Amino acid sequence: MPRILLHMCCGPCSITPVKSLQDAGFEVTGFYHNPNIHPLSEYLRRRDGAIEVAERLGIRIIVKDSEYDPQAYFRAVTFREANRCFHCYSLRLERTAQIAGRGRFDFFSTTLLYSKFQKHDMIAALCRDLQTGCPAKFHYQDFREGWKEGIAISKEWGIYRQQYCGCLYSENERYRDGLRPD
Repeated sequence: MPRILLHMCCGPCSITPVKSLQDAGFEVTGFYHNPNIHPLSEYLRRRDGAIEVAERLGIRIIVKDSEYDPQAYFRAVTFREANRCFHCYSLRLERTAQIAGRGRFDFFSTTLLYSKFQKHDMIAALCRDLQTGCPAKFHYQDFREGWKEGIAISKEWGIYRQQYCGCLYSENERYRDGLRPD
């Protein structure tokens, strides 16, 4: 059975990818590494949701709380805000590829390929580049096909569902209309 390390951005976005990979015969291990999430309380809520999904679906999960470093994220995107998503993806997926290689996984992938709101082509291209020289190869799959199913299951299970991507910038974009005077 091929082993795959799946970067998990949160619980709700993990349900469909994990189930799909299990159905395809993969032994899935989750990897929660998201230094972009702000504030800490949001990071913890998403982490707990990812852990709960992993438990419900019977997979192991690696959590790197010791590597939660929003300052590293801000250093990566400062003065690059127009292309911040690329640098955010790179920060998380480079670490995923490193862990996959060191852990002797056959493949790595990410739940970021599930969301309709992420830059799908950019993520796939970045992962293809990251597999160069890495013992683990990138497994591409368009998980967006299971979008509605994943939402329904996460609601049924009561998994925390966030309202923004995770970074301070996306939170501001999501809620800024409420700050404008009437």
